[in-house]
Amino acid sequence: MIKHYPYNGLGHANHGWLKTKHHFSFAHYYNPARMGFGKLRVVNDDWVEAGMGFPSHPHRNMEIISFIRSGAITHQDSSGNKGITAAGEVQVMSAGSGIVHSEYNRTKDPLTLYQIWIETNKQNVEPRWESQKFPTQQQESLTLLVSGYNEDKSKGETEPLFINQEARIYGGRLAQGTMIEHHIHHQAYILASSGMFDILVPSAGNMDKTSMNKGDGAEVTQSKSVFLNAVTDCEIIIIDTID
Repeated sequence: MIKHYPYNGLGHANHGWLKTKHHFSFAHYYNPARMGFGKLRVVNDDWVEAGMGFPSHPHRNMEIISFIRSGAITHQDSSGNKGITAAGEVQVMSAGSGIVHSEYNRTKDPLTLYQIWIETNKQNVEPRWESQKFPTQQQESLTLLVSGYNEDKSKGETEPLFINQEARIYGGRLAQGTMIEHHIHHQAYILASSGMFDILVPSAGNMDKTSMNKGDGAEVTQSKSVFLNAVTDCEIIIIDTID
């Protein structure tokens, strides 16, 4: 089953320096029908003005993942972590027992990113932060970026970033005309980071089809796999997590 959420129908806010689209209820956007998707609690599609950002603020017991789409973000936190995560890179922060952090765009160009929050399965762990660069060229499959499974640590050329939850996040770029099959372990939330592609899900001997444009989201449930057909060059993110 596919449920499509077009970009223009998402929650939104415009703070001048920050323009954001909310896939789920967040801050001043409240929709009782959009409180999350399984353990996935937040997906924010953010645009941050050059020189601006999020001043120091606290988090607790949440896995927070940032997928940088363009530009770069500068991170600093109360555990002493500092780092710059650029386009094509991913950062993960396990807020655990409590952490205070800031995120700024210190560049001269706008920053775009997805902020993804996933509920933790371990309370009050020691807070941690790390970032990783992943392949940015066009691929024949999506790269495993983030995983809560120990068995995934040795898979692929680049080890996925770890989170405390039964979840996996995949991402990558597909060239126009590419068709791939992607297997789903639990249920999937699919993001169209750029370009256009079709999602096809087997259903009663047929294929249910949804066309995705930049910024759209889609829920896929009750299916063990999806086919992704790149209508144009595109970038796709898949969040696979338990209900």
